[in-house]
Amino acid sequence: MALQTRDLLAVGQVAERSGFATSALRFYERMGLIEATRTSAGQRRYQRNVLRRLAFIRAARNVGLSLDEVGDALSALPGGRPPSRADWERLSRSWKGRLDEQIRALTALRDGLDSCIGCGCLSLKNCGIQNPEDVVASRGPGAAYLPGPLRRPS
Repeated sequence: MALQTRDLLAVGQVAERSGFATSALRFYERMGLIEATRTSAGQRRYQRNVLRRLAFIRAARNVGLSLDEVGDALSALPGGRPPSRADWERLSRSWKGRLDEQIRALTALRDGLDSCIGCGCLSLKNCGIQNPEDVVASRGPGAAYLPGPLRRPS
């Protein structure tokens, strides 16, 4: 079944509907996360199901997945048809453990914010207790006491 022109969205329409800038759409296309066709004048056109992929990308990035992880997940989706609910459920199931880990890490951060976030900066009075003589510096850069999920590079 051939796509009709009305089934395709211009880049501006996708940007408006998805909340992503057109530059992000072009970037995601270059990365292979989304696909576009071209008109005879070279203008991008997207199938409507790209909006689901973009919603997935936004959710995955908010969960903390890297773009490489997003790409791996999206590559598991079927080609030639829009993803089904079962496809999305299968993908999102793999996030559950990661979300639980992040919830625990964020809870620990929240509960410790009024005293120290474990950064080793010695800027708070009680950091002398948490990090005497700046011993945490030997662990390398970053906030060594933060839970692992909160130290991942973005």
